[in-house]
Amino acid sequence: MKKTAVIVGVGPGLGKHIALKFGAMDFRVVLLARKEAALKEYQKDLIKQGIETNYYQADAADDVSLKNAFDKIVERFGMMDVLIYNVGVTTLDEKTHIDTDTLMERYRVDVAGAYTCIRLLDTEEFARKNGAILITGGKLATQPHFAFLPLSMDKAALRAMVYAMHPVLKEKGIFLGMVTVMGGIAPGSHFAPEKIAEKYWELYTDRSKIEVQYD
Repeated sequence: MKKTAVIVGVGPGLGKHIALKFGAMDFRVVLLARKEAALKEYQKDLIKQGIETNYYQADAADDVSLKNAFDKIVERFGMMDVLIYNVGVTTLDEKTHIDTDTLMERYRVDVAGAYTCIRLLDTEEFARKNGAILITGGKLATQPHFAFLPLSMDKAALRAMVYAMHPVLKEKGIFLGMVTVMGGIAPGSHFAPEKIAEKYWELYTDRSKIEVQYD
């Protein structure tokens, strides 16, 4: 029976290449993002490469939106096998006044959305499938930068959450891990998205570490 990989947060870079990697390993991929027009394009590209691809619109900052998307996925395909949370607001904020409302808005997307996904998958059904949840981390978690203050704070919180929840979920049979990208993603470079995507497959199949760094 075909396995299902769900990717929350899909763009033309890393998200799409994670889908390509899991699709190449004979997974069905389901893409979740806010913009339907972009999702349709990614779906079209992936199908052309022989990958069974579906999508649902969902807002990572909205718990109800995520739950509705998850319910539709499970109803159609059964419980997923792996979820990748690849969401983050990467806006350069060096010259922007950051108020507390902005901090909270970013946190909902960068961190709380991931927590919602984890809670939705903290089930016996997901555990029976030896389910895995993989989170995209970044070097800002340990090397913060003022120009990316909200993202620095959120990546640190995200990493703390993964480390805190990993042992609890492991006891239930669920794997929670993180791929930490230690540089700027750019096509044709050492940090090309297709190279980084390999680390997600490595973490999914190995599961001996909580965190794998790409540096």
